[in-house]
Amino acid sequence: MDDKSNKLLLVPVLTVLFVMIGYQYVCPAGSTSCRFGNGESFPFSKYPADAKRKSPDPDEDAPFRFPSKFNFTREDLERHVDFDIKGNDVIVFLHIQKTGGTTFGRHLVRNIHLERPCDCRSGQKKCTCHRPGKAESWLFSRFSTGWSCGLHADWTELMNCVPAVMNKKQKKDAPLNRRNFYYISLLRDPVSRYLSEWKHVQRGATWKTALHMCDGRPPTPDELPACYSSEDWTGVSLEEFMACPSNLANNRQTRMLADLSLVGCYNLSSMSEERRAELLLSSAKLNLLRMAFFGLTEFQRKTQFLFERTFGLHFITAFTQINGTRAAGVTVGTATRRRIEELNALDMQLYEYARELFSRRVQYCHHQERQEERERKRQQRRRMKEQKASQMDDKRKDLEQENMELTGVTEDYSSQVVRW
Repeated sequence: MDDKSNKLLLVPVLTVLFVMIGYQYVCPAGSTSCRFGNGESFPFSKYPADAKRKSPDPDEDAPFRFPSKFNFTREDLERHVDFDIKGNDVIVFLHIQKTGGTTFGRHLVRNIHLERPCDCRSGQKKCTCHRPGKAESWLFSRFSTGWSCGLHADWTELMNCVPAVMNKKQKKDAPLNRRNFYYISLLRDPVSRYLSEWKHVQRGATWKTALHMCDGRPPTPDELPACYSSEDWTGVSLEEFMACPSNLANNRQTRMLADLSLVGCYNLSSMSEERRAELLLSSAKLNLLRMAFFGLTEFQRKTQFLFERTFGLHFITAFTQINGTRAAGVTVGTATRRRIEELNALDMQLYEYARELFSRRVQYCHHQERQEERERKRQQRRRMKEQKASQMDDKRKDLEQENMELTGVTEDYSSQVVRW
């Protein structure tokens, strides 16, 4: 009797020990994956606790998955252009220094699938990008029309120059066409862009031939003093580069996207520094918002996707993300980085605005694609259903016809039988 009782007692003890050993194996000490209660996850849960806290990817298909700091409207995100390459539409590329514009510019003339591809000949910097059936360019850029409005012309220069240049390029006996100009540009993280420009200038680049036209004239030497007295600024240190107050690298993206006429061009005495900064930033944001398209250097594939979706033009080969740039190879301390951010305070705010707008436009386009795909499948199902119903109706009619014929034969046979 005692042996039987001991055996019965041994079973639950062994069961408890087995459960404890199994629990320690599945959920070792210090693990946060097996917490119970208050909605926490269970072992082997399909939806672990970390998934609930994981922030949504801004590039997810579904729109508005993350809170907007800038409250963009549907109209702000909708950017489909019915680009008529055979008509009078023109893409104008605003090329900001050190934003990857050279690579993107080559994509525009060499990598787009077109009925009439751009004619790019070996040894020539410019390509001929004519419309199908017309000796007229559909693209205004460095690699198509050259620096026709000045070296790295900004928004202020392009708006006042492009229409006149395009009219000059048109045949003299041809009537002047009313064109639709679609402005595009690329932006880049301000710190990386600034460091890249410094390295470029350090190697001897100057951009001295840039016109900086505004309100019909270039800036005076007093309005835009040079940062160096020699032929170029080769070998300049980062400290010297940052120390020049008239260095156009500071807030370059904001300045090149803003309407400089609003702030008296390069005349810094026309208003307070705070008011000038406020107007420049608001103007740059507005112009960026109204542009047909802009991309971000840090997101090459998404830039390609958004361009193709906007203009209905498709690239032959996919863009590649190159992160091993000269700027990426520069290591700066915390204090230096903070100083660069201060010098580019407007660009930092503009880039924050641009990045959210870009992400939400990509997200919105993915959402539209999903809706279009669902609609396409729905239409396909409807057509299949109608086709099946039509086939059933045809079969029904065939059966009715056969029955009628059979009835006629039977009646004939019956009449013959009666006659017999």
